[in-house]
Amino acid sequence: MAENDDVNDDALARGESRGDRARRSQAAREADRKAKAAAKLRENLMRRKGQARARRAGEADDTQGLPASTPSAAKSDESS
Repeated sequence: MAENDDVNDDALARGESRGDRARRSQAAREADRKAKAAAKLRENLMRRKGQARARRAGEADDTQGLPASTPSAAKSDESS
């Protein structure tokens, strides 16, 4: 607990309030969230590019998601 008090004393000595630290912490979480989202987007883009290359080469797509045995959600021409 004394170590935490030292950190608080250092922050107060620099003129920071608890609100300043909370805002900085929130900004760090926001930056982390944005970095994770960007990584997911890059991963998705790379996967889609690979699928497009495979289509041009005539190879089958790697399936990720619903298994092929799941019935389609689209209605056939026979249904009303």
